[in-house]
Amino acid sequence: MPGKKSNYAAGCDVGSTTGKAVILKRGEIVGTAVIPSRIDPELTARAALEQACQRASISPDVLGYLIGTGYGRNEVPFADENISEITCHAVGAFRLDPRIRTVIDIGGQDVKAIALHDDGKVREFAMNDKCAAGTGRFYEAMSRIFGMDLEGFSKLSLDATRAIPVTAQCSVFAETEVISLISKRHPASDIAAGVQNAVAKRVFALVRRVGVRPHLTLTGGCAKNVGLLATLHRVLRTEITALEMDPQLVGALGAAELAARKA
Repeated sequence: MPGKKSNYAAGCDVGSTTGKAVILKRGEIVGTAVIPSRIDPELTARAALEQACQRASISPDVLGYLIGTGYGRNEVPFADENISEITCHAVGAFRLDPRIRTVIDIGGQDVKAIALHDDGKVREFAMNDKCAAGTGRFYEAMSRIFGMDLEGFSKLSLDATRAIPVTAQCSVFAETEVISLISKRHPASDIAAGVQNAVAKRVFALVRRVGVRPHLTLTGGCAKNVGLLATLHRVLRTEITALEMDPQLVGALGAAELAARKA
């Protein structure tokens, strides 16, 4: 898709669990899409882009510039350019709220802490991509163990009277530990609170490497986890700013914003 003069620009964020796309017209959001990822990242990107274009009532052919981002960004051959999701999440979050100085992106397979300069550019970042503990995949596994969907599990810890410690640092061992706690008939809400505490402490250790500067926000699918948000608020000792957009779309929005500057 060659870059050309157009009122439309797009961003495609190809993640490990979902594909996202955002269409901008003269800087305004006119179409978005979030779909489950397919085995082939290119197919994920095409499907997300087509859905977003349908919602914008346009054909992909009219796009002036498209930027790909996410772990599968190098597998989007029709993109005009590929840019790191770290940059795109920073740009997207800063566009939605220029007060943002710290972004925590919790995706399907990794966690990133991003510190921003006052102009919204990336100052520093830290990334945990060695273990799935604390990521979307980890929460999917936890919800299956408890026999509920992700939304139900995310609220479970809110009813806890205390947090049962979950000490395993590996996601596989943590699953085994949680199953053992369930078999000992500990209250499900107290075990869930222990899970949220363990994840929040891992996130805190990562964020500490870049510094916690207000305002802080969460992006990625795990930003919808209300139990994690409540626990992070307590562990980080700072307010967490909610963005006026589905947090899963922030990376795609940042990619579209960068594309619009070049369209």
